[in-house]
Amino acid sequence: MRFGLLTQWFDPEPGPAGLPGVLARGLAARGHEVRVLTGFPNYPTGRLAPGYRMSRRRDEHLAGVEVRRVALYPSHDASAVRRMANYGSFALSALVSGAGALRGLDALWVGNSPVTVALPMWHARHVCRVPVVLHVLDLWPDTLRASGFLGAGAGTGGRAVERCLHGWCGAMYRSATRVAYISPGVRDVLRGRGVPEDKLTYIPLWADERPPTPQRDLRAEWGLTDDRVVLVYAGALGEAQGLDALLDACALVRDPRLVCLIAGSGVAEDRLRARARSAGLDHVRFLGRVPAERMPAVMAAGDLHFVSLRDTAMSACTMPSKMQATLAAGRALLVAAPGDAAEVARESGAGITARPGDPESIAAGLREACQLGREKLRLLGQAGRHHYERHFAADLGIRRVEQELLAAAAGGLRPGAVVGRMTFDRSYFDATMS
Repeated sequence: MRFGLLTQWFDPEPGPAGLPGVLARGLAARGHEVRVLTGFPNYPTGRLAPGYRMSRRRDEHLAGVEVRRVALYPSHDASAVRRMANYGSFALSALVSGAGALRGLDALWVGNSPVTVALPMWHARHVCRVPVVLHVLDLWPDTLRASGFLGAGAGTGGRAVERCLHGWCGAMYRSATRVAYISPGVRDVLRGRGVPEDKLTYIPLWADERPPTPQRDLRAEWGLTDDRVVLVYAGALGEAQGLDALLDACALVRDPRLVCLIAGSGVAEDRLRARARSAGLDHVRFLGRVPAERMPAVMAAGDLHFVSLRDTAMSACTMPSKMQATLAAGRALLVAAPGDAAEVARESGAGITARPGDPESIAAGLREACQLGREKLRLLGQAGRHHYERHFAADLGIRRVEQELLAAAAGGLRPGAVVGRMTFDRSYFDATMS
């Protein structure tokens, strides 16, 4: 089959931006012809990745996958104007310079974030007549509100933008052949926004499981002795993550074994650093933005990884990609988030849970981790790895996407229908959802 991927984010961009690459390689390995329409890599720094120069378009062949890159405005900072320029420029370039890559496909997978990808998606669906599987990786406009780009204080203009985005996303859902969601709570939100039940399918995200390159022992490099219990937070330092509560919790826990490492950057970084300094939190270390090639070593250095979200209506159905990444790495979790993320922490057996935004509750989780010690935390991590393999493994996710693409290409044929050389098997989903 000829399958396409439409995504602004793709290799060699790291972290969650690299997950479409896992999907593309997996589909190619299963015998499909795969074409990708994407942008020039600039995440997360906002600068082009080494080896790339901006041009109208560039065609590449990567690991059996045909990739067309189109020009965009590279940016990933706190400016709403520059971020919208980044999103909008990709959408327009994909429509003008990339539409040829979408012709002749049997089905197209679309990552919905940002929702400006609707422009080339609608072209593929209505002009090229390609059926679309829309994967809802972020809820919009909710994600803008949580990121601070669309807050309660935005006034009449902000509310008008939010109404427009609701209408825009509704049009995306209606034009898609299938709509996939990544966490159980999103299903109810989408149903409430008018997406028919029989159009919805659960496809959680996976992690990049490629073996990491050999790394130095960062614990030794940082002078962390074997008795130290290391908590790692790696990710964006924004308002949505609610990291003030972590710093307040660290102030309550003065166990000499505890070290907290915070890796990443974002709009709240300077304020968080100043807060840690003023509180005298010498057991909290800020690492700044860590290069992608060093992240496996940072993951390995942590005995426990922190996942945090502010307690909002959206966070109850948010599944941060670091959940799967931490489970896949076989590391224990301390989850201060509501809803779906906390449920995975409990079901996997890998996690200690705490109330989001509650320093006392998070501090209790830190004390429990210190009492468990490194060996027992390692056993929690092993349980998490087993849970990942059963529920989130890349092979499972790729097969789920493949089945939905086949179903879309089949035009609603019943299970057992032959599409090309492949058979559409709905029973796989019945088994995984039971």
